[in-house]
Amino acid sequence: MKVGIVGIGLIGGSFAVDLRKEYEDVLLVGYDTSPENLDQAFELGLIDKKGEVSDWELLDLVIVSVPVNAMLNVLPNVLDQISNDCLVMDAGSTKRPICEVVADHPKRRNFLACHPIAGTEFSGPQAAHQGLYDGKTMIICEVEKTAFKLQERGMDLIKRVGMRVRYMHPKAHDKHIAYVSHLSHISSFMLGKTVIDKEENERDIFDLAGSGFESTVRLAKSSPDMWTPIFEQNKDNVLETLTEYISNLQDFKNKMEEGDFKSVYEQMVNTNRIKEILKGIPLTKTTK
Repeated sequence: MKVGIVGIGLIGGSFAVDLRKEYEDVLLVGYDTSPENLDQAFELGLIDKKGEVSDWELLDLVIVSVPVNAMLNVLPNVLDQISNDCLVMDAGSTKRPICEVVADHPKRRNFLACHPIAGTEFSGPQAAHQGLYDGKTMIICEVEKTAFKLQERGMDLIKRVGMRVRYMHPKAHDKHIAYVSHLSHISSFMLGKTVIDKEENERDIFDLAGSGFESTVRLAKSSPDMWTPIFEQNKDNVLETLTEYISNLQDFKNKMEEGDFKSVYEQMVNTNRIKEILKGIPLTKTTK
């Protein structure tokens, strides 16, 4: 199988690692706007060759993993160049704008709209590693618009890398992901900003920050080049989540000012349910 990886960073590179492990006859062809990323990916063994124009029609599968603003131009261009028997999968964190931009493309049937719920705060080819997707969820949108035989090729890949599948409408995806992913990144960035703004001595931050602070600001190390376009494309949903989040913060502040620590305690007890939710354990109804 001949596979093109467009965007050789954490996501694309980790797919390359798993594909090499799972498919004995795989040939991995890399495409990236950064010559340095391509060189590094080749040196690390993530790809077998740097892609050329003549390679497009020979590919069986293409994984497009570029920032979502670039995706709107790159994805239609990829579809223009592939053969009729090639499957194209994306890894974009927004789905409505991406699905809309290829809605009328002549090769829409060749495209499977995907979002792997996996990642770390690191980026670049050196961040790629085996097992990133094991046990994680792959969200697929508008599966009915993809040719069935190509769906099967994509599902085989998803199964081999250890992912489970969830089907969603693009608009529903973007709304839900704003809460469980986009908001957490904003919260992490702004917590880091607050501490940097107020703690002028960097040594104090290093010496006094415990594991709780470190885990909470972990996402603040994520790439602004990737996340700014995500916030822009999903602006309406992100603003809705921020409004609710700020309202909760203000309510917590008000209770602190009023000395109502009984309510503070009850809110935290109720929120402790997140432990069971994240483990997938059914919940009993709790008093709010």
